[in-house]
Amino acid sequence: MSFADELVDVGSVESLWRKSQGSRCESRGCQTRPVASKESSVQARGASEAATQTEWKQDQRVLDIDLGPLLDYPDVGEFLKRVEGDMIRELKKNWRSHAFDGFDVTWEEQNPQVSCLHSLQYPEAVAEHLQVTSVTWNATGSVIACSYGRLGEGDWSTEKSYVCTWNLDRRGFNPNHPDTVLDVPSSVMCLAFHPSSPSLIAGGLFNGEVLVWDTSRTDDPLIGSTGLSIDSHMDPVYQVRWLQEVAQSHRLQVLSVSSDGKILVWQMEKEGQLTLHNGFALLAQQMPSNSKMSKHGRGDTAVGVTCLSSSRFDPSVFVVGVEGGYLLKCSTAVQTAALTNIASSIPLKAPAQFAFSPHGGPVYCVDCSPFHRNLFLSAGTDGHAHLYSMLQEQPLTSLQLSQKYLFSIQWSPVRPLVFAAASGEGELLLFDFGRRSHKPSLSVKQTSNEKPVYCLEFNRAQTQLLAAGDGAGVVKIWQLSSDFTKQGAREMNLLDELAGALVD
Repeated sequence: MSFADELVDVGSVESLWRKSQGSRCESRGCQTRPVASKESSVQARGASEAATQTEWKQDQRVLDIDLGPLLDYPDVGEFLKRVEGDMIRELKKNWRSHAFDGFDVTWEEQNPQVSCLHSLQYPEAVAEHLQVTSVTWNATGSVIACSYGRLGEGDWSTEKSYVCTWNLDRRGFNPNHPDTVLDVPSSVMCLAFHPSSPSLIAGGLFNGEVLVWDTSRTDDPLIGSTGLSIDSHMDPVYQVRWLQEVAQSHRLQVLSVSSDGKILVWQMEKEGQLTLHNGFALLAQQMPSNSKMSKHGRGDTAVGVTCLSSSRFDPSVFVVGVEGGYLLKCSTAVQTAALTNIASSIPLKAPAQFAFSPHGGPVYCVDCSPFHRNLFLSAGTDGHAHLYSMLQEQPLTSLQLSQKYLFSIQWSPVRPLVFAAASGEGELLLFDFGRRSHKPSLSVKQTSNEKPVYCLEFNRAQTQLLAAGDGAGVVKIWQLSSDFTKQGAREMNLLDELAGALVD
């Protein structure tokens, strides 16, 4: 059997399924409602500018309109002619008047009050009924130091006392917990921070010693001491003050005054010893001729010194207050030897040159003006504040500010006519000579039980602060209002006029 290729016709079979499915297809359609649209526009209206200017006429004496009889007042014209001379005379008088000189227009609300920011105390000293004997601010104005002791009853020489410091800007500041507490074996009578080294403090003790501490040293802050020797004071030290450093010398110098009549200058040595560098002695027989002190007692009788203040304009000039009530103008440039038998390693000199009219009792404080070379203030047990000029014996003015003692007085560092005083009645007194009144501008009650206010000091770095220490063992920090910190326009002129006043 054999096979052969053969071509046959193509056969096709029509799909009945596709045909049946195609007949079922339908077409559908839909349309949303016609969307309405609308166009609109807006246009700002047209703007126009207009201006007017009066015409300048060289001669405007002729009015453009006729006021007619409205300007016809013959009586007014006659009146003005009649009073013209008087008005011109009064205007000239007002032009020459100084009634409103020094008046400053201010839009700030005036507040003549002061507020107490802090009440500082060391509980252990308060429990022992110790008093605050001195306060002092450091160079930055942020640290206040106070000394505790006794100014009344008790055994001052052997009773332990304290020196405490608070940093008011320190985080965690506690008014009842001092940052530094220094134990001192004798009552501390006075303190003074160094004017430029913020950690150095000098102190004077009841037993006659002068000490220097460095509060930045936590292990042993005591860096200098005079000890008890033939050169040291034999009576309590009532004031210490730092002296300007000698040129080309880095040695510290401290001045001290005492009721033994000696004014001594101590110099710090490397061994931590304060050695006597210069010294003065006030003796009855070497008092100025215009005083009556030389007529009482023996010639070599010491005149007890209670306070001292140096001139800001001439460091060689200083004023001392004494137990007899006198104030003495002294000089460090004197060469007259003191006629004394007091033992001393260096010769002592007699510094007194002029005596001022005395207080009615011992002088507790004296302060030379920081704004005028001839003015100084004093305060004493007679309750009076005296304003003196270096050029005359009698005080320029005498103010009775207390019925008891005035323990401290100090000029404001920013207001030439303002000073503060501490009274034995427990008051802090602020006085302004610019108000021409014999009464304090402000009296602040520091103590509720009428314990005396013994000491005060303005803050020279933060001039709105004033510190005051009292017999209750508390130091209060007062914030002064702008009335006591902002200097007036003519305040210096008024101070010059005050200094130029003569007393018959």
